[in-house]
Amino acid sequence: MGTFGNRLVWTIGILIATAIGIGFFYFVNPADCPPCPLHALTGLNCPGCGATRAAHKLAHGHLRAALHLNALFVLAIPALGMAGIWRKINSKTAARFGWCLLALVIIFGIVRNIPVQPFTYLAP
Repeated sequence: MGTFGNRLVWTIGILIATAIGIGFFYFVNPADCPPCPLHALTGLNCPGCGATRAAHKLAHGHLRAALHLNALFVLAIPALGMAGIWRKINSKTAARFGWCLLALVIIFGIVRNIPVQPFTYLAP
């Protein structure tokens, strides 16, 4: 199979996985999912806290509510899609993007636990 065939298979696979993910988060109630272990043990919000509820809200078209639950998750979806496209164009920046994304996740995890406004808006 040629390059075009490989890209087509990957594109179809990604579209199918996206449709399954949206369908899952549309029909599954986030209250039925297990709680975040870090939050349950320490009371702190990890960078992923609220992402399941945000995905549920996104699947129902409630962007503002999803942003309130986990802004990093909601904003990372289009950013990761753009990064996938950009990686095909310029593969040298892909590693730098990964390290920057890791730093952003760590900073978000710290900042959302600062109990002072405006940082409290980042907590789910």
